[in-house]
Amino acid sequence: MTEAAILEWTIFFVIIVALLVLDLGVFNRRAHVIRPREALLQVAFFMIVAVVFNIGVYVWMGSQAGFEFTTGYIMELMLSVDNLFVFVLVLASFCVPLKDQHKVLFFGILGALVFRMAFIMAGVALVTAFSWVLYIFGAFLIFTGVRMVVKKEESKVEPDKNIMVRAFRKIMPVTKGYEGDKFFVRKAGKAGKAVLWATPMFVALLVVETTDIMFAVDSIPAILGITTNMFIVYSSNAFAILGLRSMYFALSHIMNAFCYLKYGLAGILSFVGVKMLIADFVHIDVRLSLLIIILILGVAIGASLLKNRRTAKSASVEEVKAEHPLPGSEGSESCPALKDLERMENTEKK
Repeated sequence: MTEAAILEWTIFFVIIVALLVLDLGVFNRRAHVIRPREALLQVAFFMIVAVVFNIGVYVWMGSQAGFEFTTGYIMELMLSVDNLFVFVLVLASFCVPLKDQHKVLFFGILGALVFRMAFIMAGVALVTAFSWVLYIFGAFLIFTGVRMVVKKEESKVEPDKNIMVRAFRKIMPVTKGYEGDKFFVRKAGKAGKAVLWATPMFVALLVVETTDIMFAVDSIPAILGITTNMFIVYSSNAFAILGLRSMYFALSHIMNAFCYLKYGLAGILSFVGVKMLIADFVHIDVRLSLLIIILILGVAIGASLLKNRRTAKSASVEEVKAEHPLPGSEGSESCPALKDLERMENTEKK
């Protein structure tokens, strides 16, 4: 690694650590319900930092790297928005208290940063050693795009079908209810001695983490279709992920407003997949790729807003709120995910 590369990674990690400390130590020092206005301000802050960093990449590494970062950031950001649908579902199913949802998402993002680094290193190493892997990634992205369109939306989260949750339940007991904002507590075990118990909040974190790993399988090949520069791939991913928590609280009330977003994302994944398959015959410049991605997203978002405008004429604000309540506002006694955990425990006892 050259001195310039060492400097680039050092500056990047210093910024990331500073943002994480600022997020946890200043923005959310005390557990509280994050309202849309506060969340939007935080989203704007993280985006501004990403733009400034992008300008630095453009100046320091050149226009090609600068456009690659922009393309990767926008693509990952939009894929992350689609992921928010599942995060809303997870936190609502577990009825995680509103004031504690940020903590789950914060540590979920920390885990995502670590797993993404591992996936990106493996992906870049594979593409570097075996160029034909790009064809596999391209075909996979096209398959993912088609599946995204035809796949039925999931309506609930089932922890008993999650491999990571099932494995974890075998090594540590889980409390029936929440213990404040704690992931672990010490309680009396079978022998009467105090043992370490996990709380449903930690199980929710496991589900969020597992979900992100599944998403990474789609997003990493997509960015590798734009560039194989590991610094650009990881930094663009990291900045997009960092703003994900704030975006969740900003958009969780209106997630259904983006009804056509998945079709736009399917189009983007399919486009990148085709780009990878024809790379040896037709070269698509990164600037043109960025323009096409923005155009597809613009059409998807515009169509969604147009549909919502028409729908709003026949539905009152109160009806919309009743149909889409704030995730986590239900009572814990009616949480389907907690009931699944209790059923797992009863089955294990038998």
